[in-house]
Amino acid sequence: MTPEKIRSAAEAIIFAGGTPVELSRIAKALDITENEAKTQINILIEEYEKAEKGITIIELDKSYQMVSKKEFAPFIRTVMDLRRNTPLSQAALEVLAVVAYNQPVTKAFVEQVRGVDCSGVIGSLCAKELIEEKGRLELPGRPLLYGTTQNFLRCFGVKSIEELPPLPQTEDNDNSEEDSVNNTDENSSDDTIETTVEEVIEEVIKE
Repeated sequence: MTPEKIRSAAEAIIFAGGTPVELSRIAKALDITENEAKTQINILIEEYEKAEKGITIIELDKSYQMVSKKEFAPFIRTVMDLRRNTPLSQAALEVLAVVAYNQPVTKAFVEQVRGVDCSGVIGSLCAKELIEEKGRLELPGRPLLYGTTQNFLRCFGVKSIEELPPLPQTEDNDNSEEDSVNNTDENSSDDTIETTVEEVIEEVIKE
């Protein structure tokens, strides 16, 4: 199969998929390696960008999905009479922040960081498909673990969790004054986690 045929076939698969299609499934369907499939899909993405199309292909955690470009969202909403979803509450932003930077985490962990019950908020974030169950922790009671979803990545416009903004870090040294500062930073790390991702999420919601 020629490179052009591979790109056309991958384009058709991604379009028909509707939801994110895993790279491994595309490669298997085309009987090529994942590296070959990734190379051709990346070329396909570049072709869409150069042609200034209203749609594009995005990568989400080793999966690909065809979507409309953000700048055309207002026109799409007008034609389809779509309305924005209700903005996330402050509590939801805080919970999402804790999950995003510490996943997979249990509800108990999130509640320990925030100091309040988070059952309702976690349920709401699951309903919005921003977080999902990621298995169970091997401890008595086997509590559920939660992590972010591909929808979360799509909202942020990132390919994977590794692309989230890094959190401020401090370096340990022998200076007692600096050690004191480091200890203070460690004690306030949960607040930093919440604040950092909250700001990013709020910017995404505004767009």
